[in-house]
Amino acid sequence: MGKKVFISEADEYLFGQGTHYEIYEKLGAHPTEENGKKGYFFAVWAPNAAKVHVVGSFNNWAEDAHPLERTSVGNIWTGFIPGVGVGELYKFLITTPEGKKLYKADPYANYSELRPGNASRTTDLSGFKWSDSGWYEKIKGKDPNRQPIAIYECHIGSWMKHPDGTEDGFYTYRQFADRIVEYLKEMPYTHIELIGIAEHPFDGSWGYQVTGYYAPTSRYGEPSDFMYLVNKLHKNNIGVILDWVPAHFATDEFGLSCFDGKCIYEDPDPRKGEHPDWGTKIFNLGKPEVKNFLIANALFWIRKFHIDGIRVDAVASMLYLDYGKKDGQWVPNKYGEKENLDAIEFFKHLNSVVRGTYPEFLTIAEESTAWPKVTAPPEEDGLGFAFKWNMGWMHDFCEYMKLDPYFRQGAHNMMTFAMSYNSSENYILPLSHDEVVHLKCSMLEKMPGYKVDKYANLRAGYTFMFGHSGKKLLFMGQDFAQEREWSEKRELDWFLLANDLNRGMKDYVSQLLKIYRKYPAMYEVDNDWGGFEWINADDKERSTYSFYRRAIDGKDNLLFVINMTPVERKDFKVGVPFSGKYVHILDSNGVEFGGNGSNIPSEITAKKGLCDYKDYSITFDLPAYGAEVFRFKGTAKKRKSAKTAGTVKEKI
Repeated sequence: MGKKVFISEADEYLFGQGTHYEIYEKLGAHPTEENGKKGYFFAVWAPNAAKVHVVGSFNNWAEDAHPLERTSVGNIWTGFIPGVGVGELYKFLITTPEGKKLYKADPYANYSELRPGNASRTTDLSGFKWSDSGWYEKIKGKDPNRQPIAIYECHIGSWMKHPDGTEDGFYTYRQFADRIVEYLKEMPYTHIELIGIAEHPFDGSWGYQVTGYYAPTSRYGEPSDFMYLVNKLHKNNIGVILDWVPAHFATDEFGLSCFDGKCIYEDPDPRKGEHPDWGTKIFNLGKPEVKNFLIANALFWIRKFHIDGIRVDAVASMLYLDYGKKDGQWVPNKYGEKENLDAIEFFKHLNSVVRGTYPEFLTIAEESTAWPKVTAPPEEDGLGFAFKWNMGWMHDFCEYMKLDPYFRQGAHNMMTFAMSYNSSENYILPLSHDEVVHLKCSMLEKMPGYKVDKYANLRAGYTFMFGHSGKKLLFMGQDFAQEREWSEKRELDWFLLANDLNRGMKDYVSQLLKIYRKYPAMYEVDNDWGGFEWINADDKERSTYSFYRRAIDGKDNLLFVINMTPVERKDFKVGVPFSGKYVHILDSNGVEFGGNGSNIPSEITAKKGLCDYKDYSITFDLPAYGAEVFRFKGTAKKRKSAKTAGTVKEKI
């Protein structure tokens, strides 16, 4: 049972200013004790209500049994109800000045009734014994930009179905924890990004139309079960990122929409408060209490559930007032322009508070335009995110890989263009769930050619992705070449792992992940030309790419050579920056991965002679769709930062 909970004038003042970063400790339902009696303290922000009652399973849903009182400031309603225990269903019954009665779920509830029910449920978040201090010691003081980040994007409900044959077939958070940890360590990923954790009513929304921002979904268990999942992931050195949706919310009657009879979470003007394409409401970020609701929510997931990062969905839809709207459907800002000034301030505020308090915490923007300085600090007029999804790279990569190899020579620059702007942001390269749904085909089925060619193509493509500057993200199933598009209604096609090609793909991605994590050259310098160097970016006639990744200390630098055609290149000669030996550490054409095998020596000594504007070169037979990785056996000279040396031509 927690300490006594009450709403003070200071609480209301800070909330009204948008700076009460622990408001979740006051609003909602909290176990407490008053006058020797145990029960729950209830509080709700409903400034336009005439009356507010709490109705629930503890009072047989009687409308007048438990009225709340308006606080001195008048925007919040509070009350203590003795005898209420953990696990009771409840709602706020809000009576408008016109006498209309609204039954609303608690916006700050920490647990909800399992859908299709939509009541809130009392719970107690205290008492879980965390044992993940080792994880925090591991990441403390480390710059995320200098660390390996390889993210496994995952939807719990469709990752794997429980064999018990129940209707939903969901694993609980605890059951999922035991299975996912084994998989993530085997591969090995550094982080998992979970889709659809905040409570939502409709499975088909994948969690992107939220009704319970402060509640892990009850589909997979109780809040303590979700804590168990995070704790277990941390104990196995795996970070946890949540999809977070501050752009819009569901219109369900029991939710935030017209919460107290008026629009307090959304703008009443539909041109500002509604997304016509999505059928959702837009948060009114000009209102301090709404900003407070969202910023405190990010802090809540950190403090109560030990979350390591949030991937912020649909950032572009928040930054642009005209996003997805036609003329007449949006209102310009005070300067007559389309930028959402309130959203800009919100992101700066969010990142200043969250990352200022927790420097290792990852805020990741899914921003699909060329908005500048998304990952620059607010003091430099940036939005302050830690990372941005590189949607431009993703689009170009997918479009190129879909091409028949014959036509790839005409689109060669699609694979090199992203490096021309790479230093403008801290990027993550995403191949997310959005790329394998809605008739876009699975990653495998995007590839041209016969079946064996598709797998070879994808191995080459993944090698390019892992070698390219930027952190990595793969959606579940992509790492073993899921053949069907993803559906939330069924589990991944794990049966495919009985096939040599699929098992080979999984093993190959596992090797890429191991190399990525083992060699600092792969991740230490991701947003600067000091860590990446094109060897030959212009070989469009043969559709080959070669580049060099550098570590800060110059040790174990890596050479990537990738052939994007089904034509073997005999005696392929590639320039290298230094004399010495180059150790062959990965071959996408290996028999163990589903290829035909190669005769590339395990170690090649560079020979003097100009090639690709380099003084030395190595020569080997480059297989059809071959992706080859070599480790420089020696210590290279450090390369100057592109920010301080070299011409633009030299950098590109």
